[in-house]
Amino acid sequence: QVQLVESGGGLVQAGGSLRVSCAASGRTFSTYAMAWFRQAPGKEREFVGGIRSSGSTSYADSVKGRFTIARDNAKNMVYLQMNSLKPEDTAVYYCAASRVGLLTTRLSDYGSWGQGTQVTVSS
Repeated sequence: QVQLVESGGGLVQAGGSLRVSCAASGRTFSTYAMAWFRQAPGKEREFVGGIRSSGSTSYADSVKGRFTIARDNAKNMVYLQMNSLKPEDTAVYYCAASRVGLLTTRLSDYGSWGQGTQVTVSS
């Protein structure tokens, strides 16, 4: 398993940008599919997007075209670049490492989670 620590959350105005980062431990980080999830108050945790070990990415429809995920295997880092932010993007953002070797949208397929970082978008 990898250990994950998110950073970079904060308060931003609608239309603004923010980048959150996820630092991972472990020598096999490059082999993991990594995902970002988010959880707004009173709502279930939902898939935002992710990046496979190959570098290919997938995104939820709600963020497609606005969010970009990248990874730097040399630094054991995953990034979530968020542009054109909306108030409905307000949530705690979590990075997660897949335990099934695939990038999926199911929470149960992820065995390692970070502690989360708060992103608040004001209108």
